[in-house]
Amino acid sequence: MFASVERYWRRFARPFGRFISQTVLVILIAGCASEPPLPPSPERAEVPDYDKQASYNKPYVVKGKTYYPLLSATGYRMRGVASWYGAESGRLTAMGSRFNPNQLTAAHRTLPLPCRVKVTNLRNGRSIAVTVNDRGPFHDARLIDLSHAAAKKLGVKGLAEVEVEYMDQSAAGS
Repeated sequence: MFASVERYWRRFARPFGRFISQTVLVILIAGCASEPPLPPSPERAEVPDYDKQASYNKPYVVKGKTYYPLLSATGYRMRGVASWYGAESGRLTAMGSRFNPNQLTAAHRTLPLPCRVKVTNLRNGRSIAVTVNDRGPFHDARLIDLSHAAAKKLGVKGLAEVEVEYMDQSAAGS
């Protein structure tokens, strides 16, 4: 009886088992291929042409990390953590103007300068428009730094979960 089982295994089961294994493997690979492609890694990403950009909108390095400002903020909408800053009062912003914590301004690592964004505190629903005129925050877990006045209007004390949305020129005027 053992010999007949062995013959059956060699003749039918083993080839059928390979067929099933190969079929499952092809299905798994095809399923993976149908996923949207991942964006290129920063090392291989194509760098846009920054030649005609102002110096504050060109790539820059902070603490060994290179940041690439967006050439356009159209369609930008992101959720993340906001913090506020004010001790820098009187220092120059990335654009060269003096930082004033009493103005409705903000700092962002990659949005083009200057631009207007709507910032919404997701905890209390308050929203304001601010002008992004500086670079920062250089803390990986944070999306935007608000001036003291902007943070106060939004009810931000310390850190807050916010949504930042670019306001195009037509929306900024209304």
